[in-house]
Amino acid sequence: MTQFEKLIPPKAGHPIRFVNGKPQVPNDPVIPFIRGDGTGVDIWPATQSVIDKSIETAYGSERQINWFKIYAGDEACDLYGTYQYLPEDTLQAIRTYGVAIKGPLTTPVGGGIRSLNVALRQIFDLYSCVRPCKYYSGTPSPHKHPEDLDVIVYRENTEDIYMGIEWEFNDHIGIELIDHLNSKVIPANKKLGSRQIPLNSGIGIKPVSKKGSQRHIRKAIEHAMKLTGKKKHVTLVHKGNIMKFTEGAFRDWGYELAKNEFRSVCITERESWILNNLTDNPSISIENNAKLIDPGYEALTVEKKHAICDEVRSVIADIGDSHGNGQWKEMVMVDDRIADSIFQQIQTRPQDYSILATLNLNGDYISDAAAAIVGGLGMAPGANIGDQAAIFEATHGTAPKHAGLDRINPGSVILSGVMMLEFLGWQEAADLITNGITQSIADQKVTYDLARLMEPKVEPLSCSGFANSIIESFKIS
Repeated sequence: MTQFEKLIPPKAGHPIRFVNGKPQVPNDPVIPFIRGDGTGVDIWPATQSVIDKSIETAYGSERQINWFKIYAGDEACDLYGTYQYLPEDTLQAIRTYGVAIKGPLTTPVGGGIRSLNVALRQIFDLYSCVRPCKYYSGTPSPHKHPEDLDVIVYRENTEDIYMGIEWEFNDHIGIELIDHLNSKVIPANKKLGSRQIPLNSGIGIKPVSKKGSQRHIRKAIEHAMKLTGKKKHVTLVHKGNIMKFTEGAFRDWGYELAKNEFRSVCITERESWILNNLTDNPSISIENNAKLIDPGYEALTVEKKHAICDEVRSVIADIGDSHGNGQWKEMVMVDDRIADSIFQQIQTRPQDYSILATLNLNGDYISDAAAAIVGGLGMAPGANIGDQAAIFEATHGTAPKHAGLDRINPGSVILSGVMMLEFLGWQEAADLITNGITQSIADQKVTYDLARLMEPKVEPLSCSGFANSIIESFKIS
């Protein structure tokens, strides 16, 4: 049995185990929870009551969660001592029980860890951050048609600039590194010309690996396989037009994965154009097909024209029989878009997208932008998933000025609880909560952050009142 310094785990219940990256869930799992700092004092009790009641309503006494309180953030420092923001007890509990959920955590200032959220993702190799952004009818939004947006952002969690490999402008190691780059590395690459890194620069390194990219994109494709119709769609989001060997490689490795590992269930956008042209005109020539998939064909060099024609021949030969004649329309579509373009398109053409697979920094921005369209971070859940653990979390901050007032919106953590129940395979309980939130918002029974944006104005519920409103709907269901 695992020994803890200051924690006493529940006597009942069993841990969740992972086999080949998939959770093996008992009917009575022990699930550690981190209450969270600031408004966590209000949000967590509301969330726990909703989750527990949904399980009871859906399964009676057949299933239950045995909650195990663990500590991180300011609350951990109170128990374990100054700067003990992430004690070993907490890490050991997550290792032992596999799945955890947490409220908002303070980012330490002046000492301790750079970011508790980033630290947890890196310690447990939780390489995919999953953030659904879906509109709940009646939620105030700055957009005319927020209901058109229904996307899931798959944000790579462990690489990119979030690895924190950087040096301050006056760090002597950083200064030596800049000198080495300027005098040796950059001149050795003739493509970089006479470029030099300015002295007194802060400098960081942006690692993007094939393994890290493909294991993350694999989860996005596996998720898309469970969807239906046009939602079976993964878009690789990148800035590869500028960062060709990091962001561009992420895109290329994504296509490679789709074509090799998921060939029987995936189609790329360009492949679909080629096969669709052939379906529309079975006698179309290779060259005319090439002209249709590349409008700039006539202006290309002879070599590039030959390359596109070879691409057309290869697609028809390799997957014409298995994917042609419209068969590809039932498969997962994989395409790619430039990151800055996606910011525009999730607002102007949101219905065109389903799953957005991104690198770390792009995913951070895009998930928050998408959340704003459907009602803000108060309604935005998140999950961090790896092969040996998963942590579900609030995506907003701690809002300490609201702490203890029973007024904050618990929606983010409650919806993260929905994601956790779905991860456990407890879909009936998850659906109860989703329907309950939908009903409560439709009835304008909401917390102040949503109530103040509604027209006409409505009287807000408390944090606990919103939870009770969700629970009341279970009786109707």
